[in-house]
Amino acid sequence: MRRGFTWLLLLLLILQPIITPVAAASWEVDGWLSTGYADERLAAGDEFGCYEIPSLSWQADPGAMAKECREYIEENIAASHWNLTPISTFVEDGLTYIEHDLIDAQGFPIHGDDTGLASTAWHNSEDFPEQPEDWYNLGRRGGSLEKEMNTLATVKTEAEAGGLVNFYWIGKVDEITIRHDSGIEEWLLDSDAWFTTWGEAWSTWVIQRCHQFQLPSPTTSAEGEWRMKVERPEACLASEDRNWNVPVTWRVNASDSKVVSVVDVSTGNQLVVLDVSENQLQQGWRMDGSHLLLTIPVGMEVKVVFEDGDVGVDILDEQWFNGRSFAVTIAAHETDDLFTWSKRFEASSDLRFTWLISPRDARSSSPWLPIIGVTLVLGSMLAYSIMIKRDKTLIASLEEE
Repeated sequence: MRRGFTWLLLLLLILQPIITPVAAASWEVDGWLSTGYADERLAAGDEFGCYEIPSLSWQADPGAMAKECREYIEENIAASHWNLTPISTFVEDGLTYIEHDLIDAQGFPIHGDDTGLASTAWHNSEDFPEQPEDWYNLGRRGGSLEKEMNTLATVKTEAEAGGLVNFYWIGKVDEITIRHDSGIEEWLLDSDAWFTTWGEAWSTWVIQRCHQFQLPSPTTSAEGEWRMKVERPEACLASEDRNWNVPVTWRVNASDSKVVSVVDVSTGNQLVVLDVSENQLQQGWRMDGSHLLLTIPVGMEVKVVFEDGDVGVDILDEQWFNGRSFAVTIAAHETDDLFTWSKRFEASSDLRFTWLISPRDARSSSPWLPIIGVTLVLGSMLAYSIMIKRDKTLIASLEEE
């Protein structure tokens, strides 16, 4: 029996260098991602993107990191209520364009926040993205939502300048839960912001950048009616097809004619009339003075009924949803515990978050790893002690003979 115990301890000694690295490199799934709590976030309009996998490195192998992080998201939660596919990821500063291309090849066209590349998007209000590669370096104009880490004056200045204002948020550092700046939150909620996410903002930009309008001949429409459908032809899809089919706002100059209704031709249902204060992305329409603000997805044909019979129509670009003056995104970094990161913000709030998620590092989340390590070390010492004692006994018996 003693011999069997000795061999067991020897086996633990042999396995120690094999078991310990595996345990140290392992990670655990954030259980909140598979609960109704996460579903509420999705239904409200939040987005789930990538932050990192604890056992990998952005610097050493960015392609592998992006691939594993994508699989982690897809196996645990949808990216958005618009689409299951994740398209947003955190990327560390210091990577080359070639390394960013490797991440892009894994399906992530949006890289943030400040990645240090020469091409940028939204580092200031006039930093409009011109090429998809500009989204490899998404700015952080809004600063942090952490209390005492930002000023309301700074936020107001950025908002007044327009463009996309991207905030940073982290819910916990070590064992300390972070407080957010309620003053900045209250001001934002009362502002003229469109609260959106990285994926929504990118998808809106992609559709606006390349599209075409299908406008039926006036002879095929009844008097006082005008039809419109937004399409993305093959040339557009060849340039960039990784976007969600989100509704996009178009400004329609209808010669001061009043709109009576807007109807989805395929269903016959009327589109909702949006309030001027609506800041959550959805399809619908409203009048902005003499202009029609029409928010529809690609592929939807709508029939606009005017009060006047003979109407001249001119379609104009509109940068943000529902005529809002600027856009706000909030990137929640290092989200390995959705409840802790989000509990200060109700899902019913107008604020929208891009949760950059990561598995929990088992080294910091499992209380058993230190116990296992100590057991292996003590077991190894005990095995050596038994072997030495047994050898001494054997040598003594041989000498007596």
